[in-house]
Amino acid sequence: MTLRPWPRRTAALLLAAALLLLAGCAPSVDPIERLGRKAAQRVRPQTPAAGQPYRHWGLAAPLSPPPHPPARPLRLTKRASALPPVLDHVRTSDRVVFLTYDDGVERDPRFVDMVRELRLPVGMFLTDSVVGPGYGHFGRLLSAGADLENHTLDHPPLRGLPYRAQRAEICGQRDKLHARFGVRARLLRPPYGAYDTTTLRAAAHCGVSAVVLWRASMKEADLHFTHGPHSLRPGDILLVAANDDDLDGPPLRTRTTRLLRRIQEEGLTVGRLEDYL
Repeated sequence: MTLRPWPRRTAALLLAAALLLLAGCAPSVDPIERLGRKAAQRVRPQTPAAGQPYRHWGLAAPLSPPPHPPARPLRLTKRASALPPVLDHVRTSDRVVFLTYDDGVERDPRFVDMVRELRLPVGMFLTDSVVGPGYGHFGRLLSAGADLENHTLDHPPLRGLPYRAQRAEICGQRDKLHARFGVRARLLRPPYGAYDTTTLRAAAHCGVSAVVLWRASMKEADLHFTHGPHSLRPGDILLVAANDDDLDGPPLRTRTTRLLRRIQEEGLTVGRLEDYL
C-alpha cells in the first residue's frame, strides 16, 4: 500500500504544534503574561469617581470623619419605672449632626450605594405596614451600616390612643424588626411626632430608651426648623422627610446630598445617633 504525503498546510500545523509542546509552552490568555507585569498593574476597573465617591454623589469635598464615639454617651435611665426622654437634640460639643429617615416609603437602590460609599451613619425609623415587601432593601441598608429603629407597626398618631393600643404598635414593631433583622431597636419615633404620657409609658414597657424627634427636616430644597435659630448646631437630630406626597419631587439621594452640602457649609459632619444615646 502506498502512503500519501500529508498536505503541506496540515504538515505545517502539526510541526508547529510539536514545536510548542517541545518548548513546554502554549498560547496564554493570562494578562500578566500577555501584557507584562507592569502593564497589567496599570489595568484598573473603570468605575464612576473611583477613589472619590463624594464627587459621584455631588459633594465638592469628602465628609469629615466623625470623632470617636463618646466614652460616656448621654446617660439614659434604665429603670423599668422611668419614662424615656424625648429628644430632638443631643447635648454634645462634638461637631456632629444626626441623619434620620422615616417610614420606609422610598426604596431607591442607589441610596443604598450612597450610604455604603459615603459611609453615612444613618438611622432608618421603619413602619411595618409601609415597608411591607421592601424589607430586603432595608436588609441591604443594614449591611451598608444603617441603623434600623422603631416607627410603629401601622403609623397611627399615637397621642390619645389607649395604652394597650400604643403598646401593641410599639412592641409589635420592635418584635418585627428583631424577627426580620435580628436587631433590638431601642429608639422610637412616634408617627408625625405626636405622643403623650401614655406613649412614654408604653415605650418604656417595650424597652425604648429614648423617643427621638427632630429639630429640622429636609423637604425638597431646604431645611425647615421646628424651633430655635435657623442654623445647624452640634447635636441636632435631622429628618430627611419622605417624598410620598410629591412623586415628581427630588429623590431621596438628591435631598440627602443637599443636606450634606449644608452640613459641610456649617463646618459639621454626620455622627451615629446610637453612639450618643
